[in-house]
Amino acid sequence: MSDPTFPLFPIFSLLGFILVLTPLPWHLEAWNSSTCYFMLWTALGCLNQFVNSIVWAGNAFNPAPVWCDISTRILIGASVGIPAASLCINRRLYLIARVQAVVVSRAEKQRAVLIDSLICVLFPVVVVILSYIVQGHRFNILEDIGCTTALFNTPLTYILVSWWPLVLGTISAVYCTLSLHAFFKRRTQFNAFLSSKTSSLSFSRYFRLMALASTELMLTIPLSIFVIYLNATTEAVDPWVSWANTHAGFSRVDQLPASLWRQSHQLVIAQEFARWIYPACALIFFAYFGVADEARRHYSAAFRFVLRKLHLATRDSNATGTTSSSSKFSFSPFHKLASTSSTTPLPLYSPPPPPFAYRSSSTMSAVTSFTENEKHQPLSSLRSPVPLPSDSPAAPSFGPTDGYSVSMSEIDSLRASRPSSLLDTPSPYRASFEHDDTAGPHPAS
Repeated sequence: MSDPTFPLFPIFSLLGFILVLTPLPWHLEAWNSSTCYFMLWTALGCLNQFVNSIVWAGNAFNPAPVWCDISTRILIGASVGIPAASLCINRRLYLIARVQAVVVSRAEKQRAVLIDSLICVLFPVVVVILSYIVQGHRFNILEDIGCTTALFNTPLTYILVSWWPLVLGTISAVYCTLSLHAFFKRRTQFNAFLSSKTSSLSFSRYFRLMALASTELMLTIPLSIFVIYLNATTEAVDPWVSWANTHAGFSRVDQLPASLWRQSHQLVIAQEFARWIYPACALIFFAYFGVADEARRHYSAAFRFVLRKLHLATRDSNATGTTSSSSKFSFSPFHKLASTSSTTPLPLYSPPPPPFAYRSSSTMSAVTSFTENEKHQPLSSLRSPVPLPSDSPAAPSFGPTDGYSVSMSEIDSLRASRPSSLLDTPSPYRASFEHDDTAGPHPAS
């Protein structure tokens, strides 16, 4: 394989695609449309280069012509979309620095999003459409690089396509200078705006946006000039003749092996620069916004959400979702039982009451069986036997004893002679009799 950057470049492209999209949710919440467009264009460029570097690693075949049609449009759109997003960021920073009122209404936010959308989306689409005017043939395929644009090298190409990054970068530089001037001039009012509840920006986010825009400016202007210089010196600049002359043989696809196109040192620099710029923008953006305090708070919230979904949430969590320093993860399905037993004291042990012992008397002994005539009577009217007087230590109980039996008439006479509060005491043996009213005599214990 002739590509010295493989597999380093695909790894960085995929990593840039993931990292640059990480801060997207909270920037959407803050209505930072220009920052969101910067992330989306950068992510799209990284993904496009990742696919090209994998599919065309070590070959220059044409297995996916439709993808190459889309990929070349993405290359042109991203080359304009990223500088346009940077322009919108600088423009917003300037408007904040020269703010005349603290209150920002919802209508003003919507108008700002609309303007950013026109600059960051509609304008790159227009440039992509205009590029068809100077497109000499369908596309080129370079081994190890993938799909590339096939623009006819004429002066009209620089006007319609090539010079827009430089123009946007220059306008951004003007906004950046005005922002710094307005910031130092209206510092007190600027601080009041950022401290207000209506502002979606904080001090740290504002200065990080300023640092991102300044870094992008330092890269956009000189690199745009360098790209224009390479395009003008690598190939001869031919005059524009006509539409038919430019689009003659438009369906042609040039497939160049690495041994051929790498012979031109300037072409190698231009191609490598054009594809490495997207992972570089992604990593720079993540360095400013992916490791800030607000990002770490969102990472912590996302981590706790995943733990709750996996039923691995820590114990002793308070209402804000934070955990105590002594809490530990519990992987046991009995963690609730363990946590309850560790904090709730056990009840004092009390021995069970002794079985009820009936006194030997002529009136009644323990019930062991029913007579033949009485055992078929319904037991729903039966109540528990009479407990001992209060001086007896035994608790009421009904169970088999020593083989004696008692008739229903004796039980009724005893019920009539005892207080109702005692006779109506429920017995644990009543339910067993009602479930089995045909049972014979109980065996003696």
